[in-house]
Amino acid sequence: MTPAHHTGLPAELVCSNSLKGEGLTNAAGLLKEEMRHVGSVIMSAAERCRLPAGAALAVDRDSFSLAVAGLLESTGLIEVIQEEVTAIPPGDGPGSVIIATGPLTSDSLAEDLAAFIGEDSLAFYDAAAPIVDVSTVDPAHAFRASRYGKGGGDYINCPLTKEEYELFYRELIAAAQHPAKPFEHGLFFEGCLPVEELARRGPDTLRYGPMKPVGLTDPTTGRRPYAVIQLRQDDAAGTLYNLVGFQTNLRWGEQKRVFSLIPALRNASFVRYGVMHRNTYVSSPRVLQPTLATRRRPDLFLAGQITGVEGYVESAAMGLLAGINAARLVLGAEAVVAPPETMHGALVRYITTADPGLFQPMNANFGLLPPVPSSVVSKLAAAKAQAALEGEATPPAAGETADPHRHGRRSRRRRSATRRLRKPLIQEAKSLRALSTWDDFIENYELLSGRLQFNMVK
Repeated sequence: MTPAHHTGLPAELVCSNSLKGEGLTNAAGLLKEEMRHVGSVIMSAAERCRLPAGAALAVDRDSFSLAVAGLLESTGLIEVIQEEVTAIPPGDGPGSVIIATGPLTSDSLAEDLAAFIGEDSLAFYDAAAPIVDVSTVDPAHAFRASRYGKGGGDYINCPLTKEEYELFYRELIAAAQHPAKPFEHGLFFEGCLPVEELARRGPDTLRYGPMKPVGLTDPTTGRRPYAVIQLRQDDAAGTLYNLVGFQTNLRWGEQKRVFSLIPALRNASFVRYGVMHRNTYVSSPRVLQPTLATRRRPDLFLAGQITGVEGYVESAAMGLLAGINAARLVLGAEAVVAPPETMHGALVRYITTADPGLFQPMNANFGLLPPVPSSVVSKLAAAKAQAALEGEATPPAAGETADPHRHGRRSRRRRSATRRLRKPLIQEAKSLRALSTWDDFIENYELLSGRLQFNMVK
C-alpha cells in the first residue's frame, strides 16, 4: 500500500469522508447525478453507506470501500490481483490498459510513466483532517446545526470568541510542521490547502474559509459566533467526527496542543491526526486525448486524479469514462467523447485543452460549462419570482379598497426577487441542459445501467 492508505480495500477515502454537495445548483451534485444516470458503481456504494451531512453526501469510509469491493466481486467477471505494478503493461495484446493509481503512484511506476510521456510527473500536496471521539467533545461549548438550517443538526459547531480566535490563530501559524519528504517536491493544490497555510495568508482568512460563522447562530448567546470550527460525522456509528476543512501538516503533538485551544475540543481525544501526502498527475493537455486515451498509445488510458482532476467524485467520473472507452476499444467500437455541456465533458475538455504551461488540477465547477442563453435564465427567474409573489398575494378583505400602489410595489419586489435568483438559476439552467445532453449521449451510445450494449454483440 501507499503511505496514505491503510486498508488495502478499493476506493479507500484517504482524506475527507464527504463526496461534496448534492443538488443541481452544486457542480459536484450535478456530476454525481450524471454518474447515477449511467449506473455508477461508486454512486451505488455511496448511497448504501450514506451518513447525515446536511446538503452534502458523506459516507462511512470503511463501509463504502467494502461496498465497492462487494459490487466488483458480484459481477463474476473481474479478477483481482493484489500485487504492485512497477511498469506500464505492454500493449502487445488485444486488450486495453487503464492506469488509475490514485493519490500516490509508486516511484517505479511513476518513473516508467514519466519516461513514456516524455516529461517528469508533477506533484502536489493533499492534506487530511484530524478525527476526534465525539464523546470527548464538550457540549457546553458546542451546538448542533447546519448552516442556514439545511439538514438539521448534522454538524457539531465549536464557536470561538474574538479573543479565543486570535490566540488560536497565533499558535496555529507558529506551530511546527512535519518536514517534507524528498519525494514531496510539488506545490500545494489551492483547493486542499493545509489550514496553517491558509492562516498564513492573513488573520481573517480562516474566518472567510473553514471557520466562517455565516448561517449559524450560537443558542447560548443568540448571536452569530466570531468564528466556528465544524465537526462532521465520519463513521456510521456516529462516534467519530472530523474537523471540516482542517487538513493539516502540523506535527501530531502540535495538533493536539493547538486544536485543544478550541473550547469544545479542550479535552477531546484525537483518534487520528491530520496527515499530508503527495498526489501525482500528468500534464494532460500534452498527454491525453479527449477519450482519456494517451496520445502516444490509443490502448492506454489514464483515469482518476492522475489525469489532473481533483476530488473523489471527479476522479471516479474520469474512471467511468475511461472504463467505457477501454471496453469499447476491446469490442471494436469507436471511443466516445462526453459533450462539453455535461460536467463529465467539461472536466475532460479542461484537462485536455488547458494551457500546458499553466495546468493545475481542477474540481467540478459551473464555470467549466458553456454559458446558457440569458433569455432562458430570465424566463426561469421571472417564473420563479412570479410564483413566489403569488404565494404572498391576498385579495383585499371585504369592505377594503385596493391599494393603488400595490402593483408597483409587487413589480419592484418581482424584479428584486429575479436578481436574487439569477445566480442559482444560471446553475440550475446549466444543470438541466447538462442532464438532458448527458441522457441523449447515453442513449445514442447505448451506455445503459453501467453496461455496454452493442448491436454487434448479442
